[in-house]
Amino acid sequence: MFRIALANLRFPATRDDSVQRATQAIAQAGERGARVVCFPECYVPGYRAQGKGVPAPDAAFLHAAWSTIADAARRAGLAVVLGTERVVDGAPMATALVVNPDGTIAGFQDKVQVDPSEDPIYAPGSERRVFMVGPLTFGVVICHEGWRYPETVRWAVRHGAQVVFHPHFHEAEPGSFRPTSYADPANTFHEKAVLCRAAENTCYFATVNCASPGSPTTSAVANPDGTLLTYKPYGEEGLLIADLDLTLANRLLASRCKYAAVSVSASAAS
Repeated sequence: MFRIALANLRFPATRDDSVQRATQAIAQAGERGARVVCFPECYVPGYRAQGKGVPAPDAAFLHAAWSTIADAARRAGLAVVLGTERVVDGAPMATALVVNPDGTIAGFQDKVQVDPSEDPIYAPGSERRVFMVGPLTFGVVICHEGWRYPETVRWAVRHGAQVVFHPHFHEAEPGSFRPTSYADPANTFHEKAVLCRAAENTCYFATVNCASPGSPTTSAVANPDGTLLTYKPYGEEGLLIADLDLTLANRLLASRCKYAAVSVSASAAS
């Protein structure tokens, strides 16, 4: 069994708070025996949603924050998938920083398919890759691209991923449905998509959101057969721990697909 943790944390009050909360969660995940911990979309310094007051992109702050996160990963002895942003040619990109258990940087997975509402905020990335930690190969798809672009998940699985992590940011809107059970038929399509991404690729799909009142989606893990393994109660802050049987993630259906998207580039880091 391979243990993972999803950091279902409340939105940080400040960018410094985001780093502090992340390092605390990394230590707790290590204490609970997790080998990988994943954070929500752009958790450091915070997703640039309207009204959140996240400061302008600051490359110096980000590099210092990543160094602190890497040191926390080394001390806890586990890999980290950190939802963050990076500045490329003066423009911020939503990304996931992957840190190895020894504190070295494995690399980034940028958000390639940005939501139309994000066009004025984040520049899109252009490449996909997979990462390795011990016996686990995993990919990362970020928010919108995991919900609406199934080929992003299939690409990772066809390149060896047994688990696809899905950092996202999703808060309740005024008058919206407030779910109490996972994939409620009265809710939006998003949580049904989580189960579909797992079933259609025979992989685990691990989605992680911030904890917030009435959140329309929550952190959860779907089994390779499309059933629900576990989920965090809506709005409850804390780690979601899941033990994965990697032999079940045989990637059969993804490997049999004749119409998978053509890759831009593939690389692996351990």
